[in-house]
Amino acid sequence: MEEHYKPEQIERRVQSLWQERQAFQVDEDPARDTYYCLSMFPYPSGKLHMGHVRNYTIGDVISRYQRMRGRNVLQPMGWDAFGLPAENAAMQNRVAPAKWTRENIAYMRGQLQQLGFAYDWSREFATCDPEYYRWEQWLFTRLYRKGLAYKKTATVNWDPVDQTVLANEQVVDGKGWRSGAPVERRAIPQWFLRITDYADELLDCLDRMPGWPEQVRAMQRNWIGRSEGVELEFGIEGRSDQLTVYTTRPDTLFGVTYMGLAPEHPITRELAADNPELAAFVEECSHAGVAEATVATMEKKGLDTGLRAIHPLTGDAIPVWVANFVLMDYGAGAIMAVPAHDQRDWEFATRYGLPIRPVIAPADGSPVDVSDGAVAEKGVLIDSGEFTGLTSEQAFDAIATRLETEGRGRRQVNFRLRDWGVSRQRYWGAPIPMINCPSCGTVPVPDEDLPVILPEDVDFDGSGSPLKKMPQWYRCTCPACGGEAERETDTFDTFMESSWYFSRFASAGNDGAMVDERARYWLPVDQYVGGIEHAILHLLYARFYHKAMRDEGLIDSDEPFTNLLTQGMVLKDGAKMSKSKGNTVDPQALVERYGADTVRLFTMFAAPPDQSLEWSDSGVEGGYRFLKRLWALARQHVAAGPCSAVTATELNDTQKATRRKVHETIRKASDDIGRRFTFNTGIAAVMELVNTLYKAADDQSPQGRAVMQEGLEAAVLILAPIVPHVTQELWQAMGHDGMVLDADWPEVDESALEQDTLELVVQVNGKVRGKVAVAADADSAAVEGAALAEGNVQRFIEGKTVRKVIVVPGRLVNVVAN
Repeated sequence: MEEHYKPEQIERRVQSLWQERQAFQVDEDPARDTYYCLSMFPYPSGKLHMGHVRNYTIGDVISRYQRMRGRNVLQPMGWDAFGLPAENAAMQNRVAPAKWTRENIAYMRGQLQQLGFAYDWSREFATCDPEYYRWEQWLFTRLYRKGLAYKKTATVNWDPVDQTVLANEQVVDGKGWRSGAPVERRAIPQWFLRITDYADELLDCLDRMPGWPEQVRAMQRNWIGRSEGVELEFGIEGRSDQLTVYTTRPDTLFGVTYMGLAPEHPITRELAADNPELAAFVEECSHAGVAEATVATMEKKGLDTGLRAIHPLTGDAIPVWVANFVLMDYGAGAIMAVPAHDQRDWEFATRYGLPIRPVIAPADGSPVDVSDGAVAEKGVLIDSGEFTGLTSEQAFDAIATRLETEGRGRRQVNFRLRDWGVSRQRYWGAPIPMINCPSCGTVPVPDEDLPVILPEDVDFDGSGSPLKKMPQWYRCTCPACGGEAERETDTFDTFMESSWYFSRFASAGNDGAMVDERARYWLPVDQYVGGIEHAILHLLYARFYHKAMRDEGLIDSDEPFTNLLTQGMVLKDGAKMSKSKGNTVDPQALVERYGADTVRLFTMFAAPPDQSLEWSDSGVEGGYRFLKRLWALARQHVAAGPCSAVTATELNDTQKATRRKVHETIRKASDDIGRRFTFNTGIAAVMELVNTLYKAADDQSPQGRAVMQEGLEAAVLILAPIVPHVTQELWQAMGHDGMVLDADWPEVDESALEQDTLELVVQVNGKVRGKVAVAADADSAAVEGAALAEGNVQRFIEGKTVRKVIVVPGRLVNVVAN
């Protein structure tokens, strides 16, 4: 065993050993319990950052621990390779997205391997591989035939310079985040998946997912947004059509003072054709974003159409306005505005001098004050005709019944969730496998023609998708009639690839099916690890996709992830690490200086995984010093030669105490690492154990050496999932031939935890005044006597009357005296 800890040499040797023995390649074994541990796969952006390192170390620790518990563990890795960053890099660096992406993959793969992550690399794939997205295209054609995939015109954020749709997050102050051009609200044909068909199941299943953080489940519930309300119709004076609105507050119906139409509403567009002022307003609105959050905070603007709606219960005439805060994609593009009881409606009414009519009073009988804003709370109805005096809850049913009886409305369950728009007017994505034929309409690409391969050798200038400029690619023959046709030039949203990748890992290499029986063996994923920023969209889409695959007969589980761990951010000086803040730490430089094990140890020791980690240079140094100290202690022990096994009956008191510490550490670390995922406290327990072993070092007596061997082996085994390289070397140095990752997790010897004597803290009136040693089986009287006889305790009770002595077994004695 070398004298000094040399991580670079150790890690190179151990990684060569793993590679030689294909240590992490796993096969299906029906005789063994499975454990599928998956960390959210990375976008190949160029280099790993500390957030990656933390995320993947957490997953690796869990995987290695479960392997030591005897389970058949799958931990794969791949690449979420499509997406806009590659296109941006292509423009900046004048390199094709495919080349840029694959070069990054090669570099980042090397970084992951250098960090010692136990991945089954035989299952690796990138989502830009045609062999992968072929099956995504295949499933899409199945969903299309079932009616779960469809195309419709939808309003989007359109960047007129980049010629692309922007996500809401890419619109900054009304402008494209990259081009700086004013964004237009444009209606264009888009492909959708009917995720709303699964809204009830997506919501209901959340109650049967105890392995997910409640915070994440709450975020998903809110996003799905199930609401019970009433859909009702308002007639329009002088017209045969009517306005359909949905409200969750029918109790406020008598407070409606105006109607709001979306700028894209058919009636708005009809009126704008003959009204230049309205047309100009609609054009102005087209440059605003379509995100709910943006609309909620923007300045409220509108224009009176001159139309009057007819209240369904009172018959009153109500002005109809076009309002910029009404979105066409929510409800039917029309709202009944109740400014007294909705803040958004109140702001609009206040600006344009429209009536504000309170119809809900506080339940305590106090007056309604809407002078400074709307009163949204439920209460008791006032000025509401026959419904006056009812509570909001009573009025819901009564008004809904009245509307249904008169044929003017109906109870309805609505969801905030909208169908998933999966098409992007961008290049670097999986082609949507549809063909547009002048005679046959939209026709799916036949199975035998899949995959529709994305051409990778393209000229990319950033002005729109290159696919639209490649007739040699998009011109084709209609598979239905044989006539001339064109391929769909939109590509899939990259959430499509990340919504089923975990299933493909379980069936990797099968070129004849999307998934096979191996997916049933591994799925669902036992432990999923990733950032809280993916708590809504990615996880929601993956859950939907999984259910769609189930209904297609491909898999047999309802949910993709049994347990979810969302790790906290990595901070430096209180701020999230980011290139823009200039506060990043290069993990590569740390590995080269201290070794991968030190980097792994620090990221697991600095904070519990679900909390933010504050970066500390001294903390990294401390981790490095600990590994050197452990190495030195083990070397000193090994140098003295072989030793015998522990014989409990031959141990002296010091050796018994040391052995007790060993097994207390095993018990605590097993719970911390295996159940609670508080790796930091498990590591701290091992550090305490190493300190104890240093103090009790006894290489002279056979039993002293035996206890030291047992203690060092326990420390090495507990640390093996966290610092796998150095523990492999130490395991071999201590006389073991196999790999430490295949060793069994240490078990607690309960007999070692038994004590002949106990040391108890003694308090006087709640303050610690001494300690006493008593027999482990001493009764309360004996414990009280020992506590009262302790010298320092006697000083503090001298001249006082002892009122009570409280004994907490095994812990402390509190003497109450005055």
